[in-house]
Amino acid sequence: MTALPSHPPIVGNPVSLESSPTMSCIWRDENETAAFAQRLARLPALRSAYLELHGDLGAGKTTFVRHLLRSLGVAGRIKSPTYAVVEPHETPDGLSIWHFDFYRFSDPREWEDAGFRDLFAAPGLKLAEWPEKAAPVLPPADLILTMAVLPSEARSVNLRASTPLGLELMEGLRS
Repeated sequence: MTALPSHPPIVGNPVSLESSPTMSCIWRDENETAAFAQRLARLPALRSAYLELHGDLGAGKTTFVRHLLRSLGVAGRIKSPTYAVVEPHETPDGLSIWHFDFYRFSDPREWEDAGFRDLFAAPGLKLAEWPEKAAPVLPPADLILTMAVLPSEARSVNLRASTPLGLELMEGLRS
């Protein structure tokens, strides 16, 4: 397999990792996951953000995405894009959302062939599960959520902003 060279960032400007703000929270149950998604959905900056979702299988990445999409007004079935790699959605007010799952992503040529560069350059919200599988071709994320299952089955969630837009989102979550 021939790797394609990485490309210049499409979205945002990276923030220095040393100064990259972080935030941590615990979602004790699915209601708390939904409440967090609702808070995030109310932030206007989310409409043009790219969020990376990290965590092991079962950490709650897709569940969080479902709650976020419902909070944004997406109706109908919301399925994991594990096999399709991307599932498009649209809110009633016309916001385009692309939910990526790069778990099965193995060929960087697929990035160009599938038109992912164009999707990431287009306006709208992008959500990516398993972004580490496509790291060389992805733009910098605005906000990175890392989820882990605790022994109590609660979810530990660490957020890190890596662009000015991510900083805006994090500040909005703190207020």
